Amino acid sequence: MDIAAIEDGFPADRLFGRGYSYTYDDVIFLPHYIDFPADAVDLSTQLSRNIRLSVPCVASPMDTVTEASMAVSMAALGGVGIVHYNNTSAEQATIIRSVKSRRIPFVTDPVIMGPSDRILTADEFGSAPCVLVTESGSAKSKPVGVVWSADWWNRTDRDAPLSSYMVGLAASAPSSYDLEQVAASLGLNGGKCVPTVSEELGEVVDLVTEADVERIRALPKLGVPSFGSDGRFLVGAAMGTREQDKERLEHLVRAGANVVILDSSQGNSIYQIEMIKYVKSTYPDLDVIGGNVVTAYQAQNLIQAGADGLRVGMGSGSICTTQEVCAVGRGQATAVYKVSSIAQHSGVPVIADGGISNSGHIVKALVLGASTVMMGSFLAGSTEAPGVYEYRDGRKVKKYRGMGSLEAMTKGSDARYLGDTLKLKIAQGVVGAVADKGSVLKFIPYTMQAVKQGFQDLGASSLPSAHSLLRNQVLRLEVRTGAAQVEGGVHGLVSYEKKAF
Repeated sequence: MDIAAIEDGFPADRLFGRGYSYTYDDVIFLPHYIDFPADAVDLSTQLSRNIRLSVPCVASPMDTVTEASMAVSMAALGGVGIVHYNNTSAEQATIIRSVKSRRIPFVTDPVIMGPSDRILTADEFGSAPCVLVTESGSAKSKPVGVVWSADWWNRTDRDAPLSSYMVGLAASAPSSYDLEQVAASLGLNGGKCVPTVSEELGEVVDLVTEADVERIRALPKLGVPSFGSDGRFLVGAAMGTREQDKERLEHLVRAGANVVILDSSQGNSIYQIEMIKYVKSTYPDLDVIGGNVVTAYQAQNLIQAGADGLRVGMGSGSICTTQEVCAVGRGQATAVYKVSSIAQHSGVPVIADGGISNSGHIVKALVLGASTVMMGSFLAGSTEAPGVYEYRDGRKVKKYRGMGSLEAMTKGSDARYLGDTLKLKIAQGVVGAVADKGSVLKFIPYTMQAVKQGFQDLGASSLPSAHSLLRNQVLRLEVRTGAAQVEGGVHGLVSYEKKAF
């Protein structure tokens, strides 16, 4: 019997041409042939026409996901963070400049006071182990000392001015130093801490402690960092399509944004097409990513307008209710495949935005044609996400809200849903909470290793290889029944503990 003649599974064009809207969980890839180790898989990819990443991870432009800390950490990992625009243009530009001023893979946000200031309560330390003392008490003056919380607690005259008991600092380090260079500078200050100072901005950026350095060294090895043409961390920014967003764009470019994303729940509009043309004519060297789209028709319109990348997804996010409220959208697996099929002919990379809950979803999104995946809830519970942790029913959680929620809309995100001029606001998202996941500097490397193992099972040693195997009908898929989806997960146990790493 000729085994090769037996048709097993479906090629992607047949499976996705049957009139069904499939999610990632609805489909499964059949394994292929392995002839290389998992560590040989290359996950480097294109974010847009001219921007390359070493890992296919993008942090979503949501106000509970991406600000400076997330963007810095994602760039250090080899991905990129897209800073949200649910703020003023000046505030967004400040976040961009903050990212650009750093080379270490985290943000410390030091507490800064002046020599004559007094620490009256422990609350003034916040979550920091110490207070940095500068000549004028602001970030824009010379660091002169540090007060450790442990030393403050041991004093009887806690209301004394800081100058009377602060520990002097012999040196600071340029914020352009990487982690190991900063670590080397620790010895100049007795090995406990060193402030980093931006020579360009003339202000303190971080206060790095010995504990910070040891914590990062204990994490999995980071990938090749993402740097822009300016030699600094790569960072993107979201913006709208209104006339006032042209002014925002100018602020973002001046701050150093490497790429902009036109942030709309339905990107196939005259507003977005005209804004793409404006961006490309005003700043021809700036990549602009359009979206969101879910059909080949939508994609083609934005590609013809000059988009350097496409963001795919409508109603697939865990906090998004667009499909429920507006009756439009598409299952994310189908959307990614259909848009990627048209975008590949123009060399336009696709970002799969939404629906990512585990490493298997990332594998499916990438193999179906995406070049990167954009994540919201997957990152929202991390240390680097904005917001503070709280405890609910014994679980440590952080707030996570959709940009279409009424709460977010009151901050200005209604423009994303073309509803900023409407008197009646209709929510297309909810406010929720996600569990603590620790640092992205730890779980993203483990997640990428799992993705590599998925690619190995498919016989694909890179993203271009996976796309080629799919187009040439070598890789086959099947639809999973409800029972198959249950069987493919943990089942039949009285109790269990699930750990990814």
